[in-house]
Amino acid sequence: MGYIIGVDIGGTFTDFILYDSDSGAVKVHKVASSAEPSESLVAGVLELCDRTGIRPADIDSLMHGTTVATNAILEHDGARTALITTKGFRDVLHIGRHQRPQHYSIMQDIPWQSRPLARRRHRKVVTERVNAPGGEIEIPLDEDELRAVIAELRADDVEAVAVGFVNSYLNPAHERRALEILAEELPGVFVTASSELFPQFREFERFTTTAINAFVGPKVAEYLRRLEFALDRHGIDNKLHIMMSNGGVATVTAAARTPATLLMSGPAAGVLGGTWVGRRAGRQRLITFDMGGTSADIGIATERGTVEAPARDTAVGGYPLLVPMLDLHTIGAGGGSVAYVDEGGAFHVGPRSAGSVPGPACYGRGGTEPTVTDAHVVLGRIDPDRFLAGEMRLDGENARTAIEGLGRELGLSATEAAEGVITVANNNMAGAVRERTVQRGLDPRDFALVAFGGAGPLHAAEIAELLDIPEVLVPPYPGITSAMGLLTTDLRYDLMRTVFMLHTEFDHARVNADFAEHEAWLRRRLAEDGVADADIAVGRALDCRYVGQGYELRVDIPTETLDDGVLTEAVKGFHAIHEREYGHCFPGEAVEIVNLRSTATGKAPRMHRLPPPASSGASEALLGSGYGLFRVDGRLREMPVLYIDRWKLPADEPVTGPAVIFQRDTTTLVPPGWQARHGDEGTLFLTRRSPR
Repeated sequence: MGYIIGVDIGGTFTDFILYDSDSGAVKVHKVASSAEPSESLVAGVLELCDRTGIRPADIDSLMHGTTVATNAILEHDGARTALITTKGFRDVLHIGRHQRPQHYSIMQDIPWQSRPLARRRHRKVVTERVNAPGGEIEIPLDEDELRAVIAELRADDVEAVAVGFVNSYLNPAHERRALEILAEELPGVFVTASSELFPQFREFERFTTTAINAFVGPKVAEYLRRLEFALDRHGIDNKLHIMMSNGGVATVTAAARTPATLLMSGPAAGVLGGTWVGRRAGRQRLITFDMGGTSADIGIATERGTVEAPARDTAVGGYPLLVPMLDLHTIGAGGGSVAYVDEGGAFHVGPRSAGSVPGPACYGRGGTEPTVTDAHVVLGRIDPDRFLAGEMRLDGENARTAIEGLGRELGLSATEAAEGVITVANNNMAGAVRERTVQRGLDPRDFALVAFGGAGPLHAAEIAELLDIPEVLVPPYPGITSAMGLLTTDLRYDLMRTVFMLHTEFDHARVNADFAEHEAWLRRRLAEDGVADADIAVGRALDCRYVGQGYELRVDIPTETLDDGVLTEAVKGFHAIHEREYGHCFPGEAVEIVNLRSTATGKAPRMHRLPPPASSGASEALLGSGYGLFRVDGRLREMPVLYIDRWKLPADEPVTGPAVIFQRDTTTLVPPGWQARHGDEGTLFLTRRSPR
């Protein structure tokens, strides 16, 4: 028998899903997250094994999404980091570019200046120079100078060193030699070089990416070492794989070497899980909507696959990155988002959150501020007795008291204030979806919304209505969809190289040689991970732009030899992508090929199907009824609401709204005018019964 486990660690809960690849059986589990994430992970895995009667040694693969690197950046709690760079470029990390996060604010916070990854006293320069664009060595690396710099860093007890020479993307020889000397002089210190990560032009982003890799490296490496050791003690040895920001997984060795690739590990798994559920349902154009207690993450998938973030939009915590990353947009909107009136009298919901402690007022843990969850309780959309399948009873009186206080500030009744909270939150999230769709030339009416997370299914139908999205899909286990997404992907590694050549002056021999070198390296890496050559797939792409443009668009190309025919089709493809992205193109203009990209995937154990819904009758799914408040025809009305047990609802038995569908990890709202039904594989489909 083959068992695979997905584990996603969140701030409040750690989520687990176990899949039996022989029978298709699924078991899910949650434990409270601890201050030491590896402890809750190992404890949860052992509990899950005990509940299902399997031995830990029988686990074939354990996939893990981690926030260790992300938290280190967001909390600025990383290693004491140094940067060694080319003489004259000491302050690139501080200066950045002429763009600022807010163009016209003189009071804005600029993260790379207010919270430097490497303090100025730890930014050192050495003599070396590689010429552009050919990569010839003009000035050799001054090794004596480098050793003197390293001695200064040793005296300062630095914990990590990033090496970034200005033109190393053209020739990495000096960086490689610097790494050798650092290994001799600073044994045990985490060292990394920009040419090892993504050898690309734009030295500010490249240096920042390398500094991030060094900043989070020791913490990530130590976490993975402890975790792997703890798993080995229980017989789960060499089974651990880590989710990366690009939507693939990597071995522990690879993840520890390039921790900057893990910065969107958890949210990326959510996009994959939502996309996989949509694909199983036959939908190709999907908006994934993951709403938890603090934030909501939005991703996009089309017929071409999950959308990756363009280079100009790739950042974490305000720091720009060059690593491949799924296109994710996060806003501060969750069940714990606090509703308040500011000093100017404006009404807001979020981004500040009550968190899990003290949490919303209805949690009864000391929270008094009104939140989105409190508003749902007041409106009758959450039954206090059935929260978390009855494991946690909510305090409806506390919720009403908090919302009434907000209502007094607004001059509204408690029910009107509660509806206002939900309306503002829904419009905030609908605006975020518009930003990722309408503002990028995508029509949300052509998509299905896949809603998950603890709060996503409560809001999904109303958000879909705001955007004219015709259909909402709710996965079988919405609260652990990110953990499930870990079981739907493969090992993946990326390489790239900057080349700078016009399509009219294309050097076929050089490009084909570079691609061949990439492919050989990627296949060796996957072979080291135990992947058979027949299970490896390689993809190639060109980053292209018109001459004079500041950013590129990616064009996929075949993996065959790149000849004139392939190049001609690639140029045509670029024009088409440019027109789709910007509404125009210039077919007569020369196209500049900026970067070569290669991606290799290796097959990993995967989840292949979802569990079917119940076979009982629809009457057995009815738990009872209550009353809820909904706006219909412009008026707030109290209406009877059906209470449904999701796991007793059979396939193709429609549930007409208003209804609330309960399960342990979430609550799904079916508003008036909507209908819900279970599909054959346990996915819940919500559709409008009547036009707007």
